Amino acid sequence: MTDLKGPFLASEALAAGIVTRHQLRTHFQSVHRNVYVPSGQRLTPLNRAVAAWLWSARRATLAGMSASAVFRTKWIDDWLPAELNRSARDKTTGILLHSDVLADDETCVRNGMALTTPARTAFDLGRRKGLQTAVIRIDALAHVTELKIADVDLLIDRHRGARGLVQLRRALDLVDGGSESPWETRTRLALVSAGLPSPRTQIPVCDRGCVIARIDMGWEEFLVGVEFDGAQHWTDPAQRTWDIDRLAQLEALGWRIVRVSADLLRHRPAVLTARVLDALRAAGAPV
Repeated sequence: MTDLKGPFLASEALAAGIVTRHQLRTHFQSVHRNVYVPSGQRLTPLNRAVAAWLWSARRATLAGMSASAVFRTKWIDDWLPAELNRSARDKTTGILLHSDVLADDETCVRNGMALTTPARTAFDLGRRKGLQTAVIRIDALAHVTELKIADVDLLIDRHRGARGLVQLRRALDLVDGGSESPWETRTRLALVSAGLPSPRTQIPVCDRGCVIARIDMGWEEFLVGVEFDGAQHWTDPAQRTWDIDRLAQLEALGWRIVRVSADLLRHRPAVLTARVLDALRAAGAPV
């Protein structure tokens, strides 16, 4: 039996003699009608997208979060359904269907599959309810593609009657492809919504001509940085030691670093804002 690692069409595999019907029943699991994956394989956003595209007989266009997955966007929940854009409306469990009319310049091809371009994907994701979620998703997309906000603006002009354009415009004003996680986006949005000036993301810090660190976000002119610390920064001893040494280096260069935890961001955003404001004022920023 040939090693089938990802989604495949059972009819094609049987016809080619790659698997037998017994092997299909005992070694593989059905995702959609005629679409299988190896038994026990975790359904990631990417293989959900591939499975959905195969289910459509390779005719549909991947859209929304499935298009993002093909672009290798991170931080997509495994449980989210695959998304297809197609005119036919026959439904199946686990696939969200859209029937938008897409212009030629709103689609592209990756790995042999048709999908919406980064601009069209951002246009679709940014109009879905929830401003923060929209910014997080477009941030992640911008981080792995060459998404240009101007290209999304062109689509707004083209589709003036589309729903959600007010939120989309607000989201585009807040997008920053430098964010490397949803938590970094949430941190930046918390600071901006509190009235602080928008920070620069992924600031390189040099010492003697070498980059010694990249700060998640901050205000380089005042040497004030803000960093989100995930769980590994507190639970991994090696990571903790490295963090302490790195912080000492940054402080020796004059940086003031405000560290952010999930608890602080979730439950005490006012404390976060106050700490950043104090650091900026101490550095002489006119805030």
